Amino acid sequence: MGEAIGPMLASAVAVALSPLPLIAVLLILASPHGRANGIAFTAGWLLGLASVVAVVVAAGTALDSARTTPTWSSWLKLGLGTALLLLAVRQWRERPRPGRVTAPPAWLLSIDRLTAARSAGLAVVLIVAHPKTLIPAVGGAASIAAAPTGAGVGVGVGASTGIGIGIGGKAVAATLMVLLGSLGTLLPLVVHLLGDDHARHTLGEWRAWTATHNAAIMTAVPLLLGAEYLGAAVSGLA
Repeated sequence: MGEAIGPMLASAVAVALSPLPLIAVLLILASPHGRANGIAFTAGWLLGLASVVAVVVAAGTALDSARTTPTWSSWLKLGLGTALLLLAVRQWRERPRPGRVTAPPAWLLSIDRLTAARSAGLAVVLIVAHPKTLIPAVGGAASIAAAPTGAGVGVGVGASTGIGIGIGGKAVAATLMVLLGSLGTLLPLVVHLLGDDHARHTLGEWRAWTATHNAAIMTAVPLLLGAEYLGAAVSGLA
């Protein structure tokens, strides 16, 4: 199972560190209907991320006709890595200059008016329409799909122990990726549900820290992950 879990860890962490969903859930939790909308947002995030990962893992596994890392994964990583590096360069060039105030996105200004359904929908949009989240999600799922599949699941009495992992192992790896990639929304919700003054103070500190370091995170994470994808692609194609 390590063949599937190891290569996707960096991608899952990149999804979890995406600043926009973290900022969104922190603002939602501070809104008048914070608890209900926060739960809905987190549920929408889990469902959206699970859907993306499931589709890519299923499609990639169907393409895997050999017990080695397939070529399609390397070409995909090459494209995703290039896209991430371009996003990092763009983010760096568009970073806020000292003394200048950047207007927040329009959707952030309307968070106080969101319903539970719209909060869940916003979470899904931040996955499928936000490249810095979608690309790592696809890349991590592709790493799981590209793991060599053995002759059997390898779990239970009498299970086959062929080379690679079985479909069950990939399902476990996909579930783990969804959980790790959702920590950025799950942790603030858990802290909020504690409901004491210390929890609210903690969320306020997280909100301030994220707002301060947003540009740095959105530049560094795509840069590092893009370099990793390109390295994996070159190694696989070579």
